[in-house]
Parts: sequence; structure tokens; C-alpha cells
Amino acid sequence: MQTETVGSFSLDDNVWQGVSLTDSAAKQINTLVTQDPEVKGLQLSVKQSGCAGFGYVLDLTKQPASDDLVFEHDGALLFVPLKAMPFIDGTEVDFVREGLNQIFKFNNPKAQHACGCGESFGL
Repeated sequence: MQTETVGSFSLDDNVWQGVSLTDSAAKQINTLVTQDPEVKGLQLSVKQSGCAGFGYVLDLTKQPASDDLVFEHDGALLFVPLKAMPFIDGTEVDFVREGLNQIFKFNNPKAQHACGCGESFGL
């Protein structure tokens, strides 16, 4: 059996803490899901981007991948690809209102720094 690695992390050797949703984030995901009956939930992944190294990617998903981990809170489903877990394990996803803006925020204990605009993070 071959061990898959992402960066310097081995996916087979980790015990995941998981990803959690606040009540506000769960409520927003449930609102988004009710707008399209084919949507199952929200997928959270990461990609290399920005000045700090990695960016969060959120997408509505109709069909989760077979290797997605599923996190649930108050009926809201958050799907996370296994390969993203070394970067976001332990993250709390929140949904906040800042002035006229409403956005998902990520409290990621693995992020050691973030860019000034808050769009990317580094490990």
C-alpha cells in the first residue's frame, strides 16, 4: 500500500481534528442549499494562491467526491477533500457580517501568517 503525501504531510499517518462550523456558518450553508434542491452542501478546499501561499476555496457541491470528509452542524454539510486536511485541520468556519459585507471567515490554527488583504494564508 502506497502512502499519499501532500507537501511534507502524509495523509495516511494523521488523525484529524476535523473542521467545525459555527451556528452562523451552518445557517448560511442551509440557506444556500435551499436555493437549489440538487446542492448537497458546501465544499471547502485550498489552492496555492496569493502572497501568503494558500487560499481557501468554497463551492456549492451537488456531488461530493468519494474521498471528501463530511462535517455536519445543524443539518449543514461541509465537504473537505482529504488532500486539503493537512492545511485546514482544526479550522472553524464562521459566517460574519462586516458593515455591508457578509463573508465566510476561517479560524485556522495552522495558519502562521496571512496576507494583508486576508485572501491567503501560509503555514
